[in-house]
Amino acid sequence: MLAALHNGTVPRAEARRGTAFTRGRRVLAETMIRDLHAPGAPSPASFGRKAATLARLHAMGAPTMPGFAISAEAAARFADEPPARVLGGELDAALARLGDEALLAVRASPVERAWGGPHAVLDIGAGAGRLDALAARLGLRAALDARRRLIQGYAVGAMGADADAFEAALHDALKDAGAADEAELDAAALERLCARFLEIVEDETGAPFPEDPRAQLEGALQAMARAWASVSARLLRVSRGGPERGGLALIVQSMAMGLGEGLSGAGRAGFRDPNTGAPRLTGRMLWQAQGDDALSGARAPVLVGREERIAAGAAAPSLEETAPQIADALRALAERVEHELGDAHDLEFTIENGALRILSAEPMRRAPRAAVRIAVDLAQGGAIGRRAALLRIEPRMLNELLHPTLAPDAPRDVIARGLPASPGAASGPLAFSAEAAEAFAARGARAILVRVETSPEDIRGMHAAAGVLTLRGGMTSHAAVVARGLGVPAVVGASELSIDRARRVLRAPDGRVFAEGDMLTVDGGAGQAMAGAAATVQPEFSGPLAQLMAWADEERRMKVRANADTAQDARVALGFAADGIGLCRTEHMFFERGRINVMRRMILAQSDEDHRAALERLLPMQRADFAELYRVMRGRPMTIRLLDPPLHEFLPHGEEEIADLAREMGVSAEELARRIADMQEFNPMLGKRGCRLGVTLPDIYRMQARAIFEALAETWDGDQIVDPEIMIPLVSARREAQLIRGHIDEVAAEVARETGRAPRYRVGVMVETPRAALRAGDLARDVDFLSFGTNDLTQMTYGLSRDDAGRFMRDYVNAGVFPEDPFHTLDLEGVGELMLIAVERARAADGSVSIGLCGEHGGDPASVRFCELAGFDYVSCSPFRVPVARLAAAQAAILARDDEAAEGAAGAREDEAAQ
Repeated sequence: MLAALHNGTVPRAEARRGTAFTRGRRVLAETMIRDLHAPGAPSPASFGRKAATLARLHAMGAPTMPGFAISAEAAARFADEPPARVLGGELDAALARLGDEALLAVRASPVERAWGGPHAVLDIGAGAGRLDALAARLGLRAALDARRRLIQGYAVGAMGADADAFEAALHDALKDAGAADEAELDAAALERLCARFLEIVEDETGAPFPEDPRAQLEGALQAMARAWASVSARLLRVSRGGPERGGLALIVQSMAMGLGEGLSGAGRAGFRDPNTGAPRLTGRMLWQAQGDDALSGARAPVLVGREERIAAGAAAPSLEETAPQIADALRALAERVEHELGDAHDLEFTIENGALRILSAEPMRRAPRAAVRIAVDLAQGGAIGRRAALLRIEPRMLNELLHPTLAPDAPRDVIARGLPASPGAASGPLAFSAEAAEAFAARGARAILVRVETSPEDIRGMHAAAGVLTLRGGMTSHAAVVARGLGVPAVVGASELSIDRARRVLRAPDGRVFAEGDMLTVDGGAGQAMAGAAATVQPEFSGPLAQLMAWADEERRMKVRANADTAQDARVALGFAADGIGLCRTEHMFFERGRINVMRRMILAQSDEDHRAALERLLPMQRADFAELYRVMRGRPMTIRLLDPPLHEFLPHGEEEIADLAREMGVSAEELARRIADMQEFNPMLGKRGCRLGVTLPDIYRMQARAIFEALAETWDGDQIVDPEIMIPLVSARREAQLIRGHIDEVAAEVARETGRAPRYRVGVMVETPRAALRAGDLARDVDFLSFGTNDLTQMTYGLSRDDAGRFMRDYVNAGVFPEDPFHTLDLEGVGELMLIAVERARAADGSVSIGLCGEHGGDPASVRFCELAGFDYVSCSPFRVPVARLAAAQAAILARDDEAAEGAAGAREDEAAQ
């Protein structure tokens, strides 16, 4: 089971590609060369993605150049054997189809594009013996330009010459001719440059430049194979997520020159706006150019689209304006490619004397907003199915669409880096305290709240702030969790910064000093803190994104709830289409103004009478909060967690706060300080908190239960409008749950007698300790649901402090100790196995018990996939992460159904074979 769950975290496309490559190795031996204009597309596993795409482009009528692909298996042998020996007669036959006089290009075709590959070698065959024929076709200047390009490209790529030596010679030639770039060099200057290049080849390599076209071709093939097998190339592949020994096929094509008479040039064109995904002609090209000249920066490029040229303020006319017929042909072809290949592609093209040639088509790079628009457009246009559109979007992309983000051209004056705790970007004046943040907000300027680390008392300031920056903390620290719940951008663990409390300034590692009120920017998606203000782009939860999410909801099985503590949180959650509340943390209700001191009086009471009096004052506050939440969540499930944190978190810290509370309670500050000191614990997170409060101080939980049930009676509308789920935190033993449930049931019966309205409710436990996971079968006999609090479960399983682990977690991940931060992505091997044991034992004891997850992992896509495969009923996460979880749940359901179908088909084939 655990192995299957591990496999569930691997994207389906990756799994399929791996299988295809294995199958392909058996096919490779059948043929080493494949004609790119022959019927049918070659296997990407054998001949690479680029070769397969080129064959499909030709099949749909695109003007591609004739050529052939050499299989990855054959090309791998070139590193040790001459290509002619490996390929034998197949190479001779393939070259004969291209013609003896054709100039050739050799390009890399890796099995996966992301693996990269060696640079192309162009103009093969432009030797001294073919110069006259080439001049007759292109003109003397263009023929010489092709020759100097070949000498330079081949010498560097195949002979190991120093590229800088050629660049220096070109610079000298430009200087002598008074030319701005190579396009201005005339034939005489190019002839002199070719002669100089030949001298450099001998000086650099000790060998003459090979003029024989066949020797050039075989040398280029062998050099590319050796470059692919080099140590540096293998390391680069691994860094890009590929295998160390991945396959590289090679493509040999007739050259599309891009040089010579008439309209000739080369470039790349896109047909979607890379930021929005809207149809728009984009790209760069150069006249009298080849390959990637337009992207090299050697010359100012010409923009492809007129609209883009106007927006950029460029003076040179665009390709669309100079040659509208070519632009129209590119646009029409791109539309067809998009439909036939099922994705938006950039086209690499060459123009030779007005004739358009397509060299490759590669999926365009796109921002998250564009990715969603393109996927939805393709599905609505019938190019792909809805499920394919859903699987195409990485769920974490949605974070950038649900929060303000920095404008693409916004300057980034980064002063420190930390953990990307809560996505989004914001600018504002620096505030060192919650009170300062509230004061700035009252003046209409939301601040960046900067703290060493936040505490529950900072919640008011976090509500008022535009962003949060802390010097300590990890992904599940107080600042991170609360900021995600509020949808406030946050960077935590920015340990390079320091706060000078005496001078009330923030010091950056570069020596800069920022005072309260100075402008700062935080980018919670990138984990960066910046000096000054920066422009942002506001989110839009509509249009294509709304459509994509509607499709996701049709596909997903698992419910997605939100962690929400207030009516406003609940409204935000419903705005993101949450299915209910999976975690209402009642302790957050006590930090509002006018309540914290009542809570403190209850905690510090010296007599039962004072204790009960404080609880009686808290009861109507809790009841009002629950009633408001019920009205917002009408008809939806709502899980209410009873008081969880250690009581010391509610107590005053500074002398001024202690003195204020002492006056209110009528005791001396010294006496109150002694009481507070008596309550301190050595390890409060493992001390008197959670259900331990309910067992030892049952009146607290009884008050909360009464507030829950009285609020039901107060909001009665023909029937109760919400069926609450009451969750007992930090349970480790069955008897804890039994005792507290007994109190809850007693209070429910009391309220029913008093109001005449008997409440419906469910009682469950929060599984946060390893023992609770192991004894889940016992717990399930006394409760109605189990909800995993994975923040604490991870903390206790690892023996890591979730608040302090951020100080060294980056080093651990970089060193390979942990593959991911376990507080960010669920640890399947340890925590995950405990959860599987718990699910199995709980459902063996009671098949009707429902299972959920309410830790921060509920918004992590990989963790959501785990929950789908483990059979959870729901996950719950911060409101602003609900769309991410909805999409992840849909993807997990689709992949699980596909796996079941595949297993069923495989089983049927086995049965048929057995018969």
